[in-house]
Amino acid sequence: MKIRRVVALAGALLALAVSATGGAATGGAARPDASALTVAQLREALLAHTMPPTGLHAGRLVASANAAPTVTPTPCGKPTGVLCTEVVVPLDRSGIVPGTVSLHVEVVPAGGVPRGVMFLIAGGPGQGSAHVFGLGSDSALSLDRFLFPGYTLVAYDDRGTGASGLLDCPQLQIANTADSEQSAAAACAAALGPQRDFYSTAQHAEDLDAVRQALGFDKIALYGVSYGTKLAMAYALAHPDHVERLLLDSVVQPDLADSFGTNVLSTLPATLAAFCSDGGCRAATGNFPGDVAALANKLAASPLQGTVAEPNGRTKTIRVDGLELLSIILDADLNPGLAAELPAVIKAARVGNTQPLLRLADLHDGANQDTSVDLSFALYATTVCRDGPFPWTADTPIADRPALEQAALAALPAGSFGPFGSWAARFGNADFCLAWPSPAGGAALGAGPLPNVPVLAVSGGFDMRTPTAGAREVISRFPQGRLLVVPGIGHSTVNADFSGCAAQAVHSWMTGGTVPAQCARPKALVVPVPALPAPGSARPGHPATPGKTLAIATKTVREAEAAWLMTGGVSGSTAPVAGIFGGRLVATSGRSFKLVGYSVARGVAVTGTIRITQAGSPLQFQGVVTVAGAGASNGVLGLRAGLLRGTLGGTVFH
Repeated sequence: MKIRRVVALAGALLALAVSATGGAATGGAARPDASALTVAQLREALLAHTMPPTGLHAGRLVASANAAPTVTPTPCGKPTGVLCTEVVVPLDRSGIVPGTVSLHVEVVPAGGVPRGVMFLIAGGPGQGSAHVFGLGSDSALSLDRFLFPGYTLVAYDDRGTGASGLLDCPQLQIANTADSEQSAAAACAAALGPQRDFYSTAQHAEDLDAVRQALGFDKIALYGVSYGTKLAMAYALAHPDHVERLLLDSVVQPDLADSFGTNVLSTLPATLAAFCSDGGCRAATGNFPGDVAALANKLAASPLQGTVAEPNGRTKTIRVDGLELLSIILDADLNPGLAAELPAVIKAARVGNTQPLLRLADLHDGANQDTSVDLSFALYATTVCRDGPFPWTADTPIADRPALEQAALAALPAGSFGPFGSWAARFGNADFCLAWPSPAGGAALGAGPLPNVPVLAVSGGFDMRTPTAGAREVISRFPQGRLLVVPGIGHSTVNADFSGCAAQAVHSWMTGGTVPAQCARPKALVVPVPALPAPGSARPGHPATPGKTLAIATKTVREAEAAWLMTGGVSGSTAPVAGIFGGRLVATSGRSFKLVGYSVARGVAVTGTIRITQAGSPLQFQGVVTVAGAGASNGVLGLRAGLLRGTLGGTVFH
């Protein structure tokens, strides 16, 4: 399966959580009333505590005295006053294959006294940085101005992404199994033709330098996220004299000789154990890493297949194998709601209740159907399949590669995949690129040496796709390197850290202040879901007692809170979500959702509206729900301070 190194869409989560800190992370100002603010305004409120307003009209686009800009960015109609331009680069810098690519570039001049130039580099590969960083958004720009005070901000879409000659292979966008991804990648390569060979990371680095030169800057700072850290490092190796500083968030080792994902899989159990080290998983399982390993190996040998209910009342057949399970696990480092679901769902599947896992797999696959503008998997393929490294040389015929791949697998030391079998090797890019036409792999990065400049690496303790060990190794290459670890937080750490500690540390580093080695672990946005009811805990014709019904209703509401967060309700998604055993959840705003016959146990359905009454960590929910069904003691309950209280079957719960 493709390891998606992307930027998390965590801005709304950050805003909701930090608004309840009372500004403690950023100056101690009074907390705004969450119920009176939109999600975007919450984020702005955080930043307003520490950053005076700056007007774009007063800003200046300052170029080095020794540089001659060849393009002039002009206003492009965005509400924040962003300036736009195009930089045209050759498709093939050798000139053998004709053609050019027009790179879409967005610039925000520095407010106040200019301090430098910061290039913002998104992940993937496949995300356009101008598209992802959204400098035309007030809230996004406010955050970036806080992080990088006095810096001109530059974001451009890499070749093949966003508005820069977007590559789009529709079948590859929707492929979600190892077999379908491999075949769709090969078909995509055939459709793209000879141009596919000119999208390596080294080519992206030369495009970045072309943008720098066109804008007339001599030295630039680079902020890379996920794959963007690899591109930032590639640029530093190719053009060290033009680098002022590097901020690396969720670090990809640029020269890692691992085509099977062993660095991810071997560290996964320890990362999962650390996630549970605060006791949050205890209500669901005593051994989350062990449950994951046992279930993944079991599903690799005998995949699970079953039907799930859809919100429209229809059913759908879902298949889950070991690779699909690992993909779901990995994506939890981008999604706090998914992380809250997993311990209970995995444990339930281990003891025979597989319906929660089937429903979760259905939601996961639906959420991963990105548009090519958001994340071009054609560009992902052209880059990772040209970069390598693979267990074959770049010109090896396709027919000869499987034997070389198997020989490399056989030569791996025991335990390379951690607790997972060798089947997990398909998780890496070698399998994905097995049928990619030559040249496949072998695109070297710049010769270096790396510049001796200030470098800050930020790593989340719950980041499974770019483990902290990789960040630690990369930062050791820089004499002025610093590493900040944020326990309990996943991928794209600066955005995902809803405590604000990482953002404050970056601000401090940019302004010459101190940076801690580690942030305090923030509490989870939603408490992990407790052990889900066994299938037979409530049956039609055999109503559960009032006490057992209360326990089931409590678990239903807790699971619904996580499902709402997982499926993007906090970001404004209104797509209905089916319950595990029927009913549906519908987000009614970025702070509330409605349950309609929502069920996590057969025979017990919950209906009502729940809303956030206090943003922060954890989120505080309140509402009134009706509990009904042939397996329940019926009644009405009120939710407050995490507790359900009311009357069920004539019994009053205070």
